[in-house]
Amino acid sequence: MNDDLFCKDLPCFMKGLKKRNPHEPEFHQAVQEVAETLMPYIDAHPHYREARILERMTEPDRIVSFRVTWEDDDGNIRVNRAHRVQFNNSIGPYKGGLRFHPSVNLSILKFLGFEQTFKNSLTGLPMGGAKGGANFNPKGKSDREIMRFCQALMTELHHHIGEHTDVPAGDIGVGAREISYLFGQYKRLKNQFTGVLTGKGLSFGGSLVRKEATGYGCVYFVENMLNHAGDSIAGKKVAISGSGNVALYAAEKAIELGGKVLTLSDSGGFIHDSEGLTQEKLDIIKQIKEVEHGRISDYLDHFPKASYHSGERPWSVPVEVALPCATQNELMAEDAETLVKNGLRALAEGANMPTHLDAVRVFENHQILFAPGKAANAGGVAVSGLEQSQNAQRLSWTREEVDEKLQLIMRQIHSRCVEFGTDEKHPNYVKGANIAGFIKVADAMLSYGAI
Repeated sequence: MNDDLFCKDLPCFMKGLKKRNPHEPEFHQAVQEVAETLMPYIDAHPHYREARILERMTEPDRIVSFRVTWEDDDGNIRVNRAHRVQFNNSIGPYKGGLRFHPSVNLSILKFLGFEQTFKNSLTGLPMGGAKGGANFNPKGKSDREIMRFCQALMTELHHHIGEHTDVPAGDIGVGAREISYLFGQYKRLKNQFTGVLTGKGLSFGGSLVRKEATGYGCVYFVENMLNHAGDSIAGKKVAISGSGNVALYAAEKAIELGGKVLTLSDSGGFIHDSEGLTQEKLDIIKQIKEVEHGRISDYLDHFPKASYHSGERPWSVPVEVALPCATQNELMAEDAETLVKNGLRALAEGANMPTHLDAVRVFENHQILFAPGKAANAGGVAVSGLEQSQNAQRLSWTREEVDEKLQLIMRQIHSRCVEFGTDEKHPNYVKGANIAGFIKVADAMLSYGAI
């Protein structure tokens, strides 16, 4: 065998990846974070290098790009661009969300689809990795405009998805309303009622706990980390970024388990309530964000003792637990240094890659319990997988049944991370998640041969 065919170190591997995928910084960052921990493991298991598994895993199976033409309420023709990145279906049908946001591009979708492959593998459920979306901004659009856009997008997307092929879900900008419009159009076009989308309404095949799943799962993972270290979230001060579903339900579960949640945020800034949030306060925030479509700063109209910090993120507040639940690269190295200085004990990513790689290294150097998103925020896709199971069986499980299964899945993910990531009694959750997620997908790819 000619060894010159294979990159044996990270710089060589990343040089080739960047050459094949130029101008895609988010994708480069996601791959480097995984490859850093996988390269030593692959060195110890050379059959993966001989089959070029990592090179194959970083190349999507296919990318579908298309135009979405729709009409606004004033009769103007509008045009957007949409993509579906079907990354890897070695262990099951493609599975991953759709994102509607002006920032959507192939770099972001490839990073998300790559991460999704590992995340779905960690759940233990038969789901491959994918991601999709469009550079469409639902903010400021009427319900009818959003309906027309969703119907136009699904008119093309339906050719490429199916319950045994690719099962999309929601993501940023795609909530219950958008999923409903997308599912309705799919049903009309295909004349089939199948579980082709998850996150559906409860009246047409949705699952209980799906809305809460990512936030709840993130806190369950933190509790498992702390329990493993002989501690718990009870009595801990908690900083959370974001104020969408993930952040709100992470706050809800943290409060339920005895944590003291001090912060939430949006793109304008963050609130700090030194008395701690309660369920009643969270209900008011839900009213502000979901019904009134207001800003997190409106919280002070109800609770003037709290403070609002415009243009800032909440990582300056002294806490023992941090849950970044907003967006990618929202926590940088200087934020990590501040958190560590202020007594941080554990951090779990509720969003996808919210922690910059330099910040991850800060946490690792100080032996902070750090859970990457592919492990900590897998609760959402786990319950999506449970929704698929319910759809396939034409059953609907109770809230308690779904929540019990979610807790079990997060506990199992934690166990896999500890199994593959423990060095000198200290768990490295990044290493553990990457290796555990890799092995299942890689072994399936090896079984199929050169495809």
